[in-house]
Amino acid sequence: MEKNESKILIFGGTGYIGSYMVKASIKLGHPTYVFSRPNSNNTEILDQLRSMGAIVVQGILDDHEKLVSILKEVDVVISVLPYPQVLDQLKIVDAIKVAGNIKRFLPSDFGVEEDRVSPLPPFEAFLEKKRKIRRAIEAANIPYTFVSANCFGAYFVNYLLRPFDHNQEITVYGTGEAKALLNYEEDIGIFTLKVATDPRTENRVVIYRPPGNVITQLELISMWEKKTGKTFERVHIPEEEIVTLSQTLPDPQNIPVSILHSVFIKGATTNFDLGEDDIEASSLYPDLKWTTIDELLDIFLQNPPKSANAAFE
Repeated sequence: MEKNESKILIFGGTGYIGSYMVKASIKLGHPTYVFSRPNSNNTEILDQLRSMGAIVVQGILDDHEKLVSILKEVDVVISVLPYPQVLDQLKIVDAIKVAGNIKRFLPSDFGVEEDRVSPLPPFEAFLEKKRKIRRAIEAANIPYTFVSANCFGAYFVNYLLRPFDHNQEITVYGTGEAKALLNYEEDIGIFTLKVATDPRTENRVVIYRPPGNVITQLELISMWEKKTGKTFERVHIPEEEIVTLSQTLPDPQNIPVSILHSVFIKGATTNFDLGEDDIEASSLYPDLKWTTIDELLDIFLQNPPKSANAAFE
């Protein structure tokens, strides 16, 4: 075992993006722990992660003493808890303060850079909960890295192009001309584990903005048409209709449409310049290659990733 290997504890490791984090941690040679509820229904994915070398530790976030004892056994904590559990991370913060040994904490961000966007109210309320976690970490002087991974590439290719539906129509949100960042989930996993143990990223915001992964909806559709040899009808949903849906749909169904508005109409992942204090992930590791959107679409042609649903309830 190399001296630079860190013991990694991952909360939410059986979830959609969490499983990519666990697999990346194992691939990079870190002793990897997955926090799981004793009565978890995710037995299949837990068994899979165990077979790959993950160590499953059982507990509940309300058991403060057990949580502290688990934290004392590891070096780095990554939380990938879904929306309903965002504020539960305050319990992790409290336990980290008591444990006193954690070298880095990455809270459950991994989307838009939440301190720089002002989206529609349902999404804003969601992001405000995440900001509360960031401020609590800063106030507690816990070493952190805040990650803005932007859009999960396979998730949104599935969502935007609907390749499994075999329809001739593709929905376009707004004009389809806003630029968005789509990063392949496997890359997000690897880069996250790299920045989690990198001294250069301590107490910094890291943004995943590789140049080859910026694309508009219209460009994505055209690229897919060339690869499939098909022609699709573009059905536009006006911005005003999306705004109305965000106001009329019940909570939490109003959150996804608000995210679509922010990312694919307002361009929230690309509409700000990186400052001197920002770190762009691809510049840290020039030898690590990002999967381009063109390459991601090739994956969809050969071995398409399964579609997934975001957990908002």
